[in-house]
Amino acid sequence: MDDPQHGRTALITGGARGIGRAIALSLVEHGWSVAVTYRRSAAAAAEVVAAAEARGGRGLALCADVGDPAAARELVAQVEQRFARIDALINAAGPFRRVPLLEETDAGWRSVFDSNLHAVFTLCLAVAPGMRARGFGRIINFGLVHAERAAAQPRITAYAAAKLGLLVLTRSLAQVLAPHGITVNAISPGFIDSGGLPAELLAEMAPRIPAGRLGHVQDVAAAALYLLSDEAGYVTGANLAISGGWGI
Repeated sequence: MDDPQHGRTALITGGARGIGRAIALSLVEHGWSVAVTYRRSAAAAAEVVAAAEARGGRGLALCADVGDPAAARELVAQVEQRFARIDALINAAGPFRRVPLLEETDAGWRSVFDSNLHAVFTLCLAVAPGMRARGFGRIINFGLVHAERAAAQPRITAYAAAKLGLLVLTRSLAQVLAPHGITVNAISPGFIDSGGLPAELLAEMAPRIPAGRLGHVQDVAAAALYLLSDEAGYVTGANLAISGGWGI
């Protein structure tokens, strides 16, 4: 039986490495075409494109700073021009910044919000018109497993605050886009062995995770595949924790 998702197109920011890459490769296996963005990982992005083409799909790798609103809007225009549509937007880019609050800088603070919140706002609004016109769309934003508790986070204050704001944005978009067949959900990972966190931090945290292990990128990709599917058409505004029980 043909996969109903075959032929759809996804734009995945940060899709060259880590969680974004795992999602991209999983979608390729289901017949999706994928456009992935990267900043410095051109070779890894090219591998994702090659994997898509090897399975008979289409791939596109674009170097983009999604924290720049003009660049983010141009990114959407490029993907729509190449593939004629964007069925899913996965906002997987979002640099993790760990610095004591009293040592934070103006530039560092703003860069975290630009990449983790402002870029998501710009990209979601840019893809919405096309999704509304087609009456279908899937958007996934990436949060932080304990962000909505709004607890003190003195070493990742900017990051946690941006992710809390992202949940408000996600739920607000979910409400206004639901009448158009578009779902907007968040995935909030815990400690995932994705290459984005220091090895010493992962080693320190692993024994504290109730599930007894670090998360794998495929754990997150599996959740994303569900939220992107037709079966999840009535799921919107959700925040799915992928953390093995940590931080909930």
